Amino acid sequence: MFKQFDPKSITLTKNMFFTGKGGVGKTSLSSSLAVNLADGGKKILLVSTDPASNLQDIFKTEIGDKPQPVKEVPNLYVLNIDPERAAREYRESVLAMYRGLLPDSALKNMEEQLSGSCTVEIAAFNEFAALLGDDKIQSGFDHIIFDTAPTGHTLRMLELPAAWNGYIESTGGNASCLGQLSGLTAKKSLYESASGNLKNGALTVIYLVTRPQKLAVAEAARTSRELTELGVKNQAVVFNYVLETRVEGDKLSESFYQTQREVMEKLPDEFKSFEKFVGYLKPFNIVGIENIRALLTGKEPAAHEDEGKNKAALAKAAPFSKLIDVLYLSGKKVIFAMGKGGVGKTTVACEIAKGLSAKGAKVHLTTTDPAAHLKYLIQGGDRLRVTEINPKAEIESYRAQILAEAAKTMTQENIDYIKEDLMSPCTEEIAVFRAFAEIVAGAGEETVVIDTAPTGHTLLLLDATQNYAREAARASRKTETAITKLLPRLRDKTFTEIVIVTLPEATPYFESIRLKADLARAGIINDTFVINNVTAGIKTKDKVLARRGKSELKWIERIAAEIPNVYLAEHKI
Repeated sequence: MFKQFDPKSITLTKNMFFTGKGGVGKTSLSSSLAVNLADGGKKILLVSTDPASNLQDIFKTEIGDKPQPVKEVPNLYVLNIDPERAAREYRESVLAMYRGLLPDSALKNMEEQLSGSCTVEIAAFNEFAALLGDDKIQSGFDHIIFDTAPTGHTLRMLELPAAWNGYIESTGGNASCLGQLSGLTAKKSLYESASGNLKNGALTVIYLVTRPQKLAVAEAARTSRELTELGVKNQAVVFNYVLETRVEGDKLSESFYQTQREVMEKLPDEFKSFEKFVGYLKPFNIVGIENIRALLTGKEPAAHEDEGKNKAALAKAAPFSKLIDVLYLSGKKVIFAMGKGGVGKTTVACEIAKGLSAKGAKVHLTTTDPAAHLKYLIQGGDRLRVTEINPKAEIESYRAQILAEAAKTMTQENIDYIKEDLMSPCTEEIAVFRAFAEIVAGAGEETVVIDTAPTGHTLLLLDATQNYAREAARASRKTETAITKLLPRLRDKTFTEIVIVTLPEATPYFESIRLKADLARAGIINDTFVINNVTAGIKTKDKVLARRGKSELKWIERIAAEIPNVYLAEHKI
């Protein structure tokens, strides 16, 4: 069923995209493929859009927004798109059209609309399009390899006719994720060419990279479904970080191996018609050209670069059990478990809820997980109430409210635009936020533990929308009241605790630091991290997992040096 991922087993098309959640190994796989193809005499362009890209460190050369040759690898050129820079330029190009025409409150609202992840995706796609749709660039390389790809939401938005009109009529003061897209009108023909090439299976393959974990696979299946609905059916799946063999009698080794195989044996329907590949977990860090090359060759490099060696890093952090004591003694009434997909937020939230309940606190644990698997991890009791917010119902209710207001003043074309805008990740957060509002408002006798929370951008967007709506007198009283009460509570360190969950790896680390900064923009201060699934302190005879543990030390030490309160949650055998 599964083939090993390497240059000899995959279909080599002109364009190859690697997409997936942070920390699944997109950069490692795409970089290794690029190096090995270049070693074989092919002229390769490797393109990254990762804001925390480490390509400069890997290839030891300055990398900008123009193709740069890599001296150590003839035939390889690297280009690093800076999506944050692209987003800033796009944001300013839109705002410039309305400076002096709209009040400052409206401009502030628009600026926050254009500060989210969806706008970054649109701006990055602007750069993608130049590479995908430009015949001169396409003909200049044998293969162009992209580290990350546009989402289905981004592609749908760019195809909507209403997106190419002038200024979209007011949406009644309700939150919007992408705002105004008329600044991209001049790019329409280029986007159409890029979109066509993206859907052409003879030219392009989209590799959905995932880890063999239930939630990670569910996210990849969702991405696959969105792309398929848009006609992008030229997909393949890569299960990465798979433990190839196990050491009999070694608890850690057998736990890893068995858990991964159980996930890989139960494939979602979305994957069944695609080619499926496996990338094996290696006993070395994927840093440095020699290590990058070795990832797909099966040959172990001569030296193991960038491994943590200082076990004192473990002593700088406290065990997870200590966090329960701290939270209990603090008396805080709202506790959020936040973090990117796949880091274990749900597990951490459950453990916090159980721990507080065991100490005598009355606890209300709630989640927005659409898979509704909370009931399999935890049971309620006399002092523990477990509920689940239904995101689908909340989103449908929110969309219906916005579209009802839009229908009063807008054309059908612009209503179609609003419908697509309401499909964005930010809209989902905003809709669920309304349900959170009622739960947090009831915090008092119970301590509320919430699995997943709105991002700083979403909170600022709601805040900006509220202020703009108050001036324009267009927001509904229910939404305004909820935001007015909620934001001060979330910003109150004596009432609310934000626990950011991460993993002892590069990409999860960078994403958690960005999340911390994102919250700070909204006036929400976080100084508590939980590093989950730590294996560094667990004895094992498995050489691959033992080296994995050593590599974790570097990131544990780095987080402990930057964050005041760090707690370690060991991998559960």
